[in-house]
Parts: sequence; structure tokens; C-alpha cells
Amino acid sequence: MQPSVIALQVDAMPPRLLALLESEWAYVALFGVFVLEGAMLMYFMPSELIVPGSLLLLGSDSLLPILGIAVLGATVGQYALFKIAQRGGREYLLGKSWFRVDESKLDRFDGWFERWGPVVVPVSNALLFTRGMLTVPAGFAEMDDRQFVALSAAGTLAFEVALAGLYLYAGTLL
Repeated sequence: MQPSVIALQVDAMPPRLLALLESEWAYVALFGVFVLEGAMLMYFMPSELIVPGSLLLLGSDSLLPILGIAVLGATVGQYALFKIAQRGGREYLLGKSWFRVDESKLDRFDGWFERWGPVVVPVSNALLFTRGMLTVPAGFAEMDDRQFVALSAAGTLAFEVALAGLYLYAGTLL
């Protein structure tokens, strides 16, 4: 991805969020952004741009803290959604306006979880377009909490390392 494309996306961020990411509170703000992303509540920017955008704003010297915050924050957000799914159930989530997954997609992801089991949690977290989608079926299936957290974190780590690597590699090419 070209830096100008990333810069355009960063310019499209809400001004208050951009100011936070450029302040001494950047890591706290970044953690909050990743919690929202993990809970599937990130509607103002694509989740694929958070780590590259953070590296752009904070510098590549911040790679390890950014990756740590990404994994911790996204896992906290996914665990919260997992617990809501576990306790509230399918009809509860489908009735919430903040839950933007329609019933047909949820049926498809339920099928994936039923067919492949817990292994789809890290796989879905490591792929574009399915990121975090198996969190809800895992909650419905009453998956063990510790197993969910470990698998969720592993998938998130793979995803974020790949994004950071692509951004850093693209930067060296340009």
C-alpha cells in the first residue's frame, strides 16, 4: 500500500482520535481503538489500517509496543463480545443495533464453527474479511474461556504481524 493511500485514510480519521494518537496518550488511545476493533464496533476505519496507521504516526521504533497493544486490546474486545454471545445468546445479539452481522452471515459462521471447531477462531482472526467473526459462534458454543482467549490472541498476533510486515516492507520498497 502506498504511503499516500495510508495518509489519506489517516486524514479521514476523526480529528479527536488523530490528536490522541499524536499525543502522550497515544498508547492508551490505541488500546481503546483495538478494544473496539476486537468487539466488532470499529465503524469509522478499516481494522486493516490500525497497525500501519499507528506505525505511520508513532514510527517503526514503536513496533513491539504497538503489536503488544494490538493483541491485548483486540483480545479484550473479542473476549467481551464472546461473553455477551455466551450469556445473551443469538436472538439477543441479533436484536442489538450495534451488532452489524446479519442472520445469514451468522448462520454461515455458526456452520464453520460446528464443522471445524475451535481451530477456526485463530484462523478467522488471521484473515481479511472474516476477522473476529467466529467470536460469536464460539460464545454460543460455550467454548472454554481460556482456550478462546489463547486462540483469539494467537490469530490476532498473526494478523497484526503480517500487516506490520507488509507496511514496513512496502516502506523500504518506496
